[in-house]
Amino acid sequence: MAVSFQTKNAGDVCVLSPEGKIVIGDEVGALREKIKELLEAGNKNILINLANVSYIDSTGVGALVGSFTTIRNQGGQMKLSNLSQRVKDILLVTKLLTVFDVYENETEGAKSFAAKK
Repeated sequence: MAVSFQTKNAGDVCVLSPEGKIVIGDEVGALREKIKELLEAGNKNILINLANVSYIDSTGVGALVGSFTTIRNQGGQMKLSNLSQRVKDILLVTKLLTVFDVYENETEGAKSFAAKK
């Protein structure tokens, strides 16, 4: 199953909502490409809503970390929302839950960007 993306803007925050699995192969490449497109379009604050991600493997987690670093290096911020218990567990085991700003829902996540200005 391929991954697909929905994007929308909430003020100066771009909400990226992947749907499907983020796993080694085309799916991870598609995520990296989508993040690159958003940055090139001038989006510096990106909230990734993981509500519709059914599975993420270690390569997918690596893509999130790489995207986080790329966005931060370009003066932006990346945050996560709506993690499933499985994704939350993976980030907890890898100690990445302490690296990412994680929010229960999209609304809280989008509001958090304004709070840090």
